[in-house]
Amino acid sequence: MISVMTGREKKDKYAAGRRRMLEWDLKGRDITDPRVLGVMAEVPREQFIPPSHRLQAYADGPLPIGLGQTISQPYIVALMTQELRVEPECEVLEIGTGSGYQTAILSKLAKKVYTIERLPELSESARQVLRRLGADNVEFYVGDGSCGWPEPRTFGRIMITAAVPRAPQPLIEQLADGGILVAPVGSGGVQSLMRFEKKRGEIVEQFICDVRFVKLLGQYGFEE
Repeated sequence: MISVMTGREKKDKYAAGRRRMLEWDLKGRDITDPRVLGVMAEVPREQFIPPSHRLQAYADGPLPIGLGQTISQPYIVALMTQELRVEPECEVLEIGTGSGYQTAILSKLAKKVYTIERLPELSESARQVLRRLGADNVEFYVGDGSCGWPEPRTFGRIMITAAVPRAPQPLIEQLADGGILVAPVGSGGVQSLMRFEKKRGEIVEQFICDVRFVKLLGQYGFEE
């Protein structure tokens, strides 16, 4: 079978990789939420990756972004987003801005995203990319994400994009009743991706799958 490229795809050298990601790595597995699939198709992942690795932008694996950090594989980004069940009226707290790619995905689904990154260089880089892409519903903060947002408030959804030894208590306290928190939990090389739901003040936990993440450093995370 001969594949014919459209005019748009000839101009977009990432189009084939993006299409393969959607059909094989996301739809071909267990990503079924049409809103999640829509934003994964829309957000240009290559913009969040250093030039030296951009040709691998839509490969199903993590990539280095500098400073010992990585951008998660597309499937994990989509899975965590799907498990978070973001509604249009949600305000989301993201712990670990990193490249800003997950931030961009969440910003397309939520009313507003509040994102914390401990490394100023990564926070600024993500801010610049998101500004170029027109994401105007994101608020950035540089600090210890394990301590939660610095102002007293609650969030309907919280996502932690680095491994924690347990769900940090400040984040549990900032999770609104009826809210959902998704995080990789564990101290070993392999962690458990968990969903925590707050129901009438009680936390209900559910295991999703095994994952591998860099560690979240901080007061309620891991020591440096």
